Amino acid sequence: MNTIERALGILLLLSGGQRRATELAERFGVSVRTIYRDVDRLIALGIPVEAERGAEGGYRLARGYLQPPVALTRGETAALLVALALVRGLRATPLLEDLGTAQAKLLASLPRSAREVIEQGERIVAIERPPVDVFHPEPEPVAVADMQAAVDAFMQGLLASRRVRIRHENPYRGRVSDYDLEPCGLLFDRDRWYLYGWEVDLQAERFLRADRVRHAEVSGMAFRPRLDLSVQSQIGRAWLSRAMRRWEREGVASEISVSREQADRLSRDWYYRHAVFEPEGDGRLRLRIPNTDPEVILPLVRWLGPGADLVSPPDLRARLAQELAQMARDAGSAGDI
Repeated sequence: MNTIERALGILLLLSGGQRRATELAERFGVSVRTIYRDVDRLIALGIPVEAERGAEGGYRLARGYLQPPVALTRGETAALLVALALVRGLRATPLLEDLGTAQAKLLASLPRSAREVIEQGERIVAIERPPVDVFHPEPEPVAVADMQAAVDAFMQGLLASRRVRIRHENPYRGRVSDYDLEPCGLLFDRDRWYLYGWEVDLQAERFLRADRVRHAEVSGMAFRPRLDLSVQSQIGRAWLSRAMRRWEREGVASEISVSREQADRLSRDWYYRHAVFEPEGDGRLRLRIPNTDPEVILPLVRWLGPGADLVSPPDLRARLAQELAQMARDAGSAGDI
C-alpha cells in the first residue's frame, strides 16, 4: 500500500470515529511515526484532523467535516428548489453564494427533464414587491449590496458563534453607531431583513435594519449562544411597539382625536396599531403618534376624514385648517361651474 492509499484509508477510518495512532499503525502494518507523518499530510491538504492526548485520546475529524448523504425524493428536491427560487427573489438572500452551490448539488440529483424545468426557477416562481406605503415615507436605504453583505456576515457569525461588528446608520437622527453583537437571528418583514442580537457593551437586545448597515464584519470573539433569546419573540412587530414607546419619550408626538370606528380602522394598520389609544369619553379615543412630520400626519388625518380632529401640535393643526379651507373653497368653485 502506497502513501496515498494509506492516507485515504486513514481518512475513511477517522470518518467513522476516533482512532488511536497505535491502532492505525497496527491496521496498516506501519510504525506509529509513519502514521504521524500520514496525518501531517492530511492536515497539509486542509483536512481538519484533531488530536487528543491521554489514555483515551487519539485522532478524529473535526465535527461536521463529513456528513452522511441525504436521500431526497424527486418531489422533495423540487420543493427545495422552488423555495430557493423564492428566496433568490428577495432584495438580499442570506449566504447567497452557498445557496448557489447547494442548488447546483440538488439539480445534479434530478433527472434531465425535471432539471431543465427547475433550472429556470425564475420563469415559474415570482415574488411581488410590497407596494409603496404612502402614509409612512422613509429615507432611501443603504445600497442593496451593503444589505447583502450585512445579512451574510450576520448569518456567518450566527453559524460560527462569533460576534459581528456592525456600523449602523439612523437616517432620522443623522447618526452612525457601532455595535458589537452576538447574533441571535434574522427576521424578514416588508421586503427587508432585520438583525436580532445581543449588544455586548450595553448588555441588551438590539434589533437593526439590515438595509441601514454600512459595514459588517465577523470578529474572532466567540460566544456561547443565549438560549433565552429567540427571534420568534419579535413576531407581531413587538420591536415596533417598544420603539414607538421609546420615540415618545425622546421627542414630540402628534395627537389626533378619533371615533371608535376610525380607531378600529387604524388598529388594522401594520404601523398605527402599535400607537397609543387613550379613551377620551363619549366613545372617542385620543391617538398619540411619535411623529410630527406634516408629510405623514396631514395625509393621515385627511384619509381618516370627518370625525378626526388633529389636536396637536398647534402648527400642524393650523396648517391643516388652512388646507381644508382651501379645499372647501375649491369644491365650492367647482360646484358653481
